[in-house]
Amino acid sequence: MKICFITNLYPPNVLGGAEIIVEKMALNMLEHGHESIIITTSPDEEYHVINRDKTTIYQLNTTKLYPTYKQTDAQGIKKPFWHILDLWNNSTLNVIKKILVEENVDVIHINNYKGLSLSCFKAGKDLNIPVIYESHDFSLICPRANLINGNNKLCEKRNFICNQYVNQQRRLLNDNVDLLISPSQFMINKFKENDFFKNTDCIKIPLGVEYKSIKTVKEYNTIDITYIGTLGKHKGVDTLIKAFKEIEGDYLKLHIIGKGYDEEEFKSLAKDDARIIFHGFVDNRNIKEYYEMSNILVIPSICYDNSPLVIYESFSTGTPVIGSDIGGIPELIEEEYNGLLFEAGNVNSLKEKLVKVINNKELLKKLEVNSYKSLPDNSMDVMVNKIIEQYNKVVESVN
Repeated sequence: MKICFITNLYPPNVLGGAEIIVEKMALNMLEHGHESIIITTSPDEEYHVINRDKTTIYQLNTTKLYPTYKQTDAQGIKKPFWHILDLWNNSTLNVIKKILVEENVDVIHINNYKGLSLSCFKAGKDLNIPVIYESHDFSLICPRANLINGNNKLCEKRNFICNQYVNQQRRLLNDNVDLLISPSQFMINKFKENDFFKNTDCIKIPLGVEYKSIKTVKEYNTIDITYIGTLGKHKGVDTLIKAFKEIEGDYLKLHIIGKGYDEEEFKSLAKDDARIIFHGFVDNRNIKEYYEMSNILVIPSICYDNSPLVIYESFSTGTPVIGSDIGGIPELIEEEYNGLLFEAGNVNSLKEKLVKVINNKELLKKLEVNSYKSLPDNSMDVMVNKIIEQYNKVVESVN
């Protein structure tokens, strides 16, 4: 079977966990006897065809105003215009259809699509190729993709402009999806609440990690607390910094790994505490060592995170997680079994949970053991096999 993965970003152009997962899926399909091609956006104004790792990567240059991977740098009026122009792109549609025909693709697996427009969904319908959409964010129901408003609060009700935008997306998406995959039930429910995929089959398939699960031996002379992810307010990094600063102890370290819009503001917030270390962006090939050296990982999001890859990666090393009680995070963290949950955005609530594990080494060790048990040893194979099963079903239904 030949699978076409459509994704707006693909390594080495990385902004989040979704594009990392896509690469892992594409390469693991090869190990399962299938072929993979990738259609993504170009990092510049040129069209590229790249052969790498036994896959063919098509980088399209149809994005308007600025490249997709530059979205964190874009400011002002360009951003809303970019989203409007990205609703539908006939150039993208025509290029994708040409590639699909030439490559004789059996299944289209769409992931994040911003920068390729909703037209990429129609390519499969026009060519009678089944389309699977694996959703990693809330782009269909929120222009920001995270259901956070301009005041960095959860958006409880869309304004008129956002509502028109979402209605247009619903109309353009139409019935061009044969199956929706999500790693969290929360996201499936959110789409249903917003009148998406009402007549489409939906299935929850948890994520997997590519490396073998190995429980690491932890040290406790220093308690290393780690955040890995985007440095944006919607990720609650300021909540974590404030909570950590209220806890005394020179034996405590807070490691912050990543890049993003609000990095300088977070550094300013942390500047008078030498225990807080900013490591910048770390390539995913080297990220495992940070899980291994950590006693606890913190996911302090104030947005509805879908199913953070970092939780799966953390569990694979036996590193427990303290996470906010929001989105798909509680589907992965069981209180006092493999981690702890705190009230999203509440500094005192997070502080209490941090203190709880810092002062109770027996609890911390129990969380380590159970977090390691929370992920199958071969989690990537489990995920890929479940997805292949769905490929076979949609191909049979179309034929």
